[in-house]
Amino acid sequence: MPDAAHLNQTAPADPTSSSTPNTAEETPPYGGQATGAAPGGAKAHAAPPRRVRTLDLIKAKAEGRRWAMLTSYDQYTAALFEKAGVEALLVGDSAANNVYGHATTLPVTVDELIPLARAVASATSRALIVADLPFGSYEISDEQAAATAVRFMKEAGVHAVKLEGGARMASRIKAITSAGIPVMAHIGFTPQAEHNLGGYKVQGRGEAGAALLDDARAVAEAGAFSVVMEMVPSGLAGQVTSELSIPTVGIGAGAETDAQVLVWQDMAGLTTGRPPRFVKRYADLHSVLTEAVGTYVDEVKSGVFPEPERGFD
Repeated sequence: MPDAAHLNQTAPADPTSSSTPNTAEETPPYGGQATGAAPGGAKAHAAPPRRVRTLDLIKAKAEGRRWAMLTSYDQYTAALFEKAGVEALLVGDSAANNVYGHATTLPVTVDELIPLARAVASATSRALIVADLPFGSYEISDEQAAATAVRFMKEAGVHAVKLEGGARMASRIKAITSAGIPVMAHIGFTPQAEHNLGGYKVQGRGEAGAALLDDARAVAEAGAFSVVMEMVPSGLAGQVTSELSIPTVGIGAGAETDAQVLVWQDMAGLTTGRPPRFVKRYADLHSVLTEAVGTYVDEVKSGVFPEPERGFD
């Protein structure tokens, strides 16, 4: 892998950037409006941005360009994160904790995640949108996994799905990709299996590292376009990253992965309490919103709000 100094000098913000236009993206092959064309044949003022594709992320790895991923569950954060340069958005089963108020990711359902995924996909024009397959929606059989993935593609309009598990999920990955749906794998600590793993524990230490390497190889061979590694020793994550041709996405896996992902409420400081060791808070939205709402309440109670100019004659 290139060293950090080299990446900082050469990495553009957009992993899709290229000196050669991708003409295959300019004209829809089955009718519809061509990119950059206005109704009636008039030329549009500006062509809409091109979607990030899974192949763009694979190319970014080959060229030593890192990229960022965040969770999103609604239209406003999706549009904002995309504008800020986030290349991939994950509609995670972490919505169970961060939207629906559950203690774990296990209770959230396909029917609860699809509307969130639809909102994120509809609010964006450039970012690659990935949806988690929730617990219970793919473990039973390859057919169940493919059917669930199809629902997310058809009903939510996402561009890829993510599932947890390594070698044991190879046949599921093959079944989904055979249906024409890109798959992001997830190994290391897998939250849906927290009870089986004995809680939130780092995975792959010591002799267990060989099994994690086997998992990484298995998901790549099965057709995954990338793999998330969660709570994995940094050195092991770097070894996996150097061996695989597909991008690795770290969360608690050190700095040697090809990309990073965080839950946005953790990253922006909306959540309270002690964050996981791997979380860096880039803002304190909890304090900002608390102060704003407190001021609103005070102004309503005191009669300051609404001011005369905010009313109608």
